[in-house]
Amino acid sequence: MHVFDAAAVHAALPWPFLIEALRKAHLGPMPGSEVVVQSDPAGGEAQFVTLPGWAPGGPIVVKMVGVFPQNAGLKPPQPAVQGLVALFDGKTGGPLLIADGAAMTARKTAADSALGAAILARQDVEDLLIVGAGALAPHFAEAHLAARPSLRRVTIWNRTSARAEAVASHLRKKGIDAVASDDLDGAAARTDVVSCVTMSDTALVKGALLRPGTHVDLVGAYLPTLREADDAALTRGTIFVDSRNNMQGGGDLSQAVASGAITWDAVNADLFELVQGKSKGRTSAEQITVFKNNGGAHLDLFTASALSQTLG
Repeated sequence: MHVFDAAAVHAALPWPFLIEALRKAHLGPMPGSEVVVQSDPAGGEAQFVTLPGWAPGGPIVVKMVGVFPQNAGLKPPQPAVQGLVALFDGKTGGPLLIADGAAMTARKTAADSALGAAILARQDVEDLLIVGAGALAPHFAEAHLAARPSLRRVTIWNRTSARAEAVASHLRKKGIDAVASDDLDGAAARTDVVSCVTMSDTALVKGALLRPGTHVDLVGAYLPTLREADDAALTRGTIFVDSRNNMQGGGDLSQAVASGAITWDAVNADLFELVQGKSKGRTSAEQITVFKNNGGAHLDLFTASALSQTLG
């Protein structure tokens, strides 16, 4: 059995390789998957999530991950999301590998959104806005740049300006043209791709400000109580999801359905339908596209399978 620490995961899964691996994986059927969420019995914000997935005739994955929002305030800070991913042989049940959960989550989540952008964003996009400056933010910037090489500039916004500047500085050290901004509305109005990676419980992106042709990537609102974009963003845009299996759980869509702004029929397609050519993605340069990244054990399975391919 092979063990991958965080550094080994990041080194083994460069963005172009992983994005392409996810694309190929979506050519097949949706694996069976489950989500078990346990809340802190002491009443805190923390949760522990177990996600098993099993591909027909293929391997089995189990992700065991803690979601601890307060970790950013620790000294030294720790990732809010961390745990382990285990891959098993689907024929014998034998363990194949164990990998750092935080690194695997960062890699698969960013690559999922990057695949969405590769299909749905305009090919001439130049400006990327990352909303949020947590541990995932730099990974999302790099993944989107890999998926859409036309991107030239990255803006980081966060409620805490110093954290936005820290992410921008990190990206600049890697040769990326990145700046921090205190003006979310202004940045959203002039950008081509908006990627939201927060745990906000109120809408941050205002749909009325989006210019025609914008691609909006919504990632963080994984619970019904969370929200990153308002109803106008969803009614102005054509909505896509990574998987229909998980789309009811996130607040961006479920709250818009509850308000009557949209119905579930507004979801145009998921990644399986897009990759397999069963549904069209972007149909014009002026179209606003909205991609809801819901995650799921199938993506952990696809990513762990890609990691196993690097073993030779």
